[in-house]
Amino acid sequence: MKLFIKLIRNLLGLIIATVDILTRGSKQKRTAEKQQSVEAEAQNMALYQFFACPFCIKTRRAIYKLNLPIEKRSASEGSPFRDELLEGGGRVKVPCLRIEKDGEVEWLYESSEIIRYLEKRFA
Repeated sequence: MKLFIKLIRNLLGLIIATVDILTRGSKQKRTAEKQQSVEAEAQNMALYQFFACPFCIKTRRAIYKLNLPIEKRSASEGSPFRDELLEGGGRVKVPCLRIEKDGEVEWLYESSEIIRYLEKRFA
């Protein structure tokens, strides 16, 4: 039964991810200088996520629309990023945005909080 539920969840996640890719729309436009600055800032961020998670899809969609080249790291079982998330953030919960700034690392959970932070910083 557990395997069946996992299969259904993954299938629904795949459908949602496919619909997301097909309906994303356009990226935010910036001047070349501004985009270069944004890209430099985004190098200090990483999104820990599961591919088929609806909240991760919501967060990735916002990242796409804001035109942010944030590294995506899979926190799936067996992934070294899962251990990194547990050690650094204290729990395996996705989505989680790792933000490194001035030598400090912040772990931001909750899709709505991540999106709010990114929009405030980059929109």
